[in-house]
Amino acid sequence: MMPTPQPFRYTPDPAIGEISDFIADPVVAADFPQTILRFRNDRAAAQVGLAELDDAQWIAHFGRFEALPSNLPQPLALRYHGHQFRNYNPDIGDGRGFLFAQMRDDRGRLMDLGTKGSGQTPYSRFGDGRLTLKGAVREILATEMLEALGVATSRTFSVIETGEDLHRGDEPSPTRSAVLVRLNHGHIRIGSFQRLAAIGDLDGLRRLSAYALDHYYGEKADEDGPVRLLTHVVARTARMAAQFMMAGFVHGVLNSDNINITGESFDYGPWRWNPRFDGGFTAAYFDESGLYAFGRQAEAIHWDVVQLATALARITDQEPLVEAINGFGPAYSAALVEAMLWRLGFACASPEEGVEVVNAIEAGLTNSGTLIDRLFHDWMGVANPSGYTDPAFDRLRAALSSARAVRDRNHAYWSDENPCSMHIEEVESIWAPIAEKDDWSALEAKIAAVRRFGEAMRAIQSYEM
Repeated sequence: MMPTPQPFRYTPDPAIGEISDFIADPVVAADFPQTILRFRNDRAAAQVGLAELDDAQWIAHFGRFEALPSNLPQPLALRYHGHQFRNYNPDIGDGRGFLFAQMRDDRGRLMDLGTKGSGQTPYSRFGDGRLTLKGAVREILATEMLEALGVATSRTFSVIETGEDLHRGDEPSPTRSAVLVRLNHGHIRIGSFQRLAAIGDLDGLRRLSAYALDHYYGEKADEDGPVRLLTHVVARTARMAAQFMMAGFVHGVLNSDNINITGESFDYGPWRWNPRFDGGFTAAYFDESGLYAFGRQAEAIHWDVVQLATALARITDQEPLVEAINGFGPAYSAALVEAMLWRLGFACASPEEGVEVVNAIEAGLTNSGTLIDRLFHDWMGVANPSGYTDPAFDRLRAALSSARAVRDRNHAYWSDENPCSMHIEEVESIWAPIAEKDDWSALEAKIAAVRRFGEAMRAIQSYEM
């Protein structure tokens, strides 16, 4: 008999202390009138050694924000600037969240527990520092679906309802409130570098670059450190942009303060899944120019990474930074082929054949109007599924004729009539019974369905997140 694997042990590592003197401010969490546990992600908690907490301990740490053992003694609100819809804003920072704790995960990575809706900070400006319960539910749904689709994303770790009535202009008010905790591999944003460059803190810029290179990429800093850091960030963010396209996902607000230097998607506000392959599809009603539309996300992320390069140019030579930035396009193209083939369940003998498959997928979706999730569900591991008689798919059939299927359809999910999707109409239908009857069953059922979908996607071939 194989021995039962031992649960991963909690391994605190508050490394942010190396740089907290110039990048963050100690803050105190809000004292909420209620703390009702609504969601705990035990799957994620097991990976950082916290799944053994009982509900009372969970609420104490993630609703009352009592410090975890040997971790940060007090939460830290990070300082940063950023371009918001291409307009530079020096008056931002963690306005309704903070870094609560850091620890190693079961892969040895440094992980951050950060918050959303945990109260006011020095950077709240005129905001109340709170989060609506609906916003928290939407973030659960976004992160669960993105994780199932293999997208590098933060994970919603905890949601606790807090018993306050919030007033918002874009939804019926008053509305219920919550505090959310997310787990992700890095809380440092491009805007953190922009701030240091803007205020002329070049020593801080060097220290932040060294911290990021060491703790997120396992390399020690030297005079080439800023260039090596940028090269890593280019590769990671290009991959994230490609994964958005593979997933049919629109983040909605790809400002430079919403891009972290580990290339993980996070901070979900007006997100949407694009039902069809429409490059002009937007998620945010206020994105009137389509700056962050589905088909422009790679452009937007590349623009943000250029702002990181501009900041790093204060402490290193410009020419190698430009060379690193020029690698974004090729990295994105390669990552898009990798991501699309993974979701389709095929491998190609050459990069050129892979590019043709991707072009054929995009052309077939565009010309036929077929739902993105529908196509990937039907064609996964199948080079010529029945029912696809539209000539728009002739190119895809031809492109897959020489490709090799690397995933079969043995998982029960592939027998489902309809694919697992996350379109806005369903999101609203999941929220409605919570708002009207405090009925969480639809949300719980959807999480279970999404995780089942994720199991099917990973059943044969792994895709490193």
